[in-house]
Amino acid sequence: KFVVKRALKAGKYAIFADTGMGKTLMQLEWAEKVMKRTGHPVIIFAPLAVSEQTIEEGRKFGIRVQRYPYPCNIQITNYEQIDNVDLTGFSGIVLDESSILKNETGVYRNTLIERCSKIPYKLCCTATPSPNDPMELGNHAEFLDAMDYNEMLAMYFVHDADSTQQWRLKKHAIDRFYEFIASWAVMFNM
Repeated sequence: KFVVKRALKAGKYAIFADTGMGKTLMQLEWAEKVMKRTGHPVIIFAPLAVSEQTIEEGRKFGIRVQRYPYPCNIQITNYEQIDNVDLTGFSGIVLDESSILKNETGVYRNTLIERCSKIPYKLCCTATPSPNDPMELGNHAEFLDAMDYNEMLAMYFVHDADSTQQWRLKKHAIDRFYEFIASWAVMFNM
């Protein structure tokens, strides 16, 4: 309840929670509340194998979810269909297994950031964010309109002296970086 309320208040938010912590129910509850608040449908993008599980989870809790493009307030499709989805009219988007944003040059990452830029409510859910991988956190921040990926790296990180591919937090920015992350995400495990 706390996480869903916090995500709704923020409007654009990430839930980084371990497997079995209820992310699917949280995203469904969030989607239903966004739909009721805006009067417009919400779409969930998920891996193909997860779609049916999400629909079943919705049934268990009385939340109707249908595969896109069937008319329903909460629709779901797999990431591979992004180019076939008309996002016009959706007030919210959920990225289930949002670690799909991990690769900075990834096709899905770039397509999602570009195509979803005008959607007012966004939720990212994954069990696998790497807190020591600034690229993944930066991609989530950019998708959620919290901060541009490159701006985040410049503000909080420096290149490791041994490798320009490795980043490390600036010592004076450690607290501010985690405060920044906490402004648009929650992380928890068992």
